[in-house]
Amino acid sequence: MTPAFDKVRQLLKLLPGMGHRSAERIALHLLVERPAKLAPVLAALQAAADAVRRCERCGSLAEDALCEVCVNPKRETAALCVVEQVPDLMAIERSVSYRGTYHVLHGRLSPINGVGPADLNLASLERRLRDEPITEVVLALGNDIEGEATCHYIREAIQAIRPSIKVSRIGFGLPSGSGLTFADPATLRSALEGRRDVGG
Repeated sequence: MTPAFDKVRQLLKLLPGMGHRSAERIALHLLVERPAKLAPVLAALQAAADAVRRCERCGSLAEDALCEVCVNPKRETAALCVVEQVPDLMAIERSVSYRGTYHVLHGRLSPINGVGPADLNLASLERRLRDEPITEVVLALGNDIEGEATCHYIREAIQAIRPSIKVSRIGFGLPSGSGLTFADPATLRSALEGRRDVGG
């Protein structure tokens, strides 16, 4: 292998979910087997890098100040679903079982890894709890220790800001320790429909 090829392979391996073999296959595909595909991929990546940003309201992907969900007048503004990452939001949208709005934390609390409240999109969430007509917050976070800690923090924040807000948690049909990204639409639909009240 050439040094240039190896550099591409090593960089691809840094992407989430990308192992040695997958990185090698993609590099070979774009550089040797189907080089005509390389230019459109590079152009699309550059265009996205220039255009895509975080939604100023919820933290999802946007090309303007607000994302498509936040500007959609048909969404139910009284319900707010809190997720860890954008792929979790996308998974819930594919389930076609939720019509409220979202808030993306971009992670979860993990003191052992040095991730505290200031590292997440929590200040924006607290502003929304004060300013928006929210009556229910759905916590759609992983049901492991870090997910539980994050849920506890958010429940405490809600109690301090607006105790009248109902807090519910999905979980029905989701295996312990799993996230939302790879759950199938039917499982997510059951999880949302079977959410339970965890208000305190």
